[in-house]
Amino acid sequence: MNRWSLILTSLIVFTATIPTRGQSATAATPPSAEDAEILKNTETFVRELFAWGPDFKVKLGPLNPSPSSYFYTVPVDVTVNGQTDKGSVFVSKDGKTFLRGEMFDMAANPFADNLAKLHTEGNPSVGPADARVTVVIFSDFQCPHCRELASILATVIPEYPQVRFVFKDFPLTQIHPWAESAAIGADCAYMQSPKAFAPVDAQIFAEQDLLSAENIWEKLIYYATQAGLDPEAFKTCMSSPEAKAAVDASQQEGTALSITSTPTLFVNGHPLIGGDKPTLEQYIKYELSAPSSASPRNHP
Repeated sequence: MNRWSLILTSLIVFTATIPTRGQSATAATPPSAEDAEILKNTETFVRELFAWGPDFKVKLGPLNPSPSSYFYTVPVDVTVNGQTDKGSVFVSKDGKTFLRGEMFDMAANPFADNLAKLHTEGNPSVGPADARVTVVIFSDFQCPHCRELASILATVIPEYPQVRFVFKDFPLTQIHPWAESAAIGADCAYMQSPKAFAPVDAQIFAEQDLLSAENIWEKLIYYATQAGLDPEAFKTCMSSPEAKAAVDASQQEGTALSITSTPTLFVNGHPLIGGDKPTLEQYIKYELSAPSSASPRNHP
């Protein structure tokens, strides 16, 4: 990660999506003079705070509601060296106080926004469909940390048969050249036979160091055949737009959830980056023990 990304990360954090004050039809409406002044002063402040000189293109606004009636949520887009990132900060309505981080309405489920964006239908899963706790895993087959998580899940899943584990794709195509092909192959295995997903998934991670962009198709066909699938039907699926669309949909969902690295998990909407076993079990046990009268624990 380069220097500007490190600076930007200190500003951009996981924040809940806040409804805007207008729909798309009114998005281009010029801000009032008061709003424009707040946005101008906020840009001046963030530039000074992070030493963002003229090489940094900064776009702020529009001012949106926040969980607090005393603050606005201010979207921030920053572009430098041809790369763009975005996030949100909070500015008081009198324009005098600036906050970065997360702000929550304590009367609501803090993970309701994540739950609304998570869709598990049609994805490989283990555990009961009506489970009280659902763990959604976004993974990349070429990611070494995802391979470690796969080993952890092999021990955790049998310990929690009452929990549903759902597997989704988030291939980091900019740094992992064969990850998307592997995701398509695993999805095709699932499409042909849901029971075939687990052995194909396990084989990809087990031989991760042996795979390359040059041999990934050949290896996937071999894994699929070993799992009892018809190789010709598997090849057809691998080339189909439907398989690619399934991976794209999963990746777009991850982007909407502000995922930037893998593995990233959601335990009843609660994000967990990295998925170390003690923290994963901590979240699972908490959700299993939470009384039904507690904050809503809606399933994705």
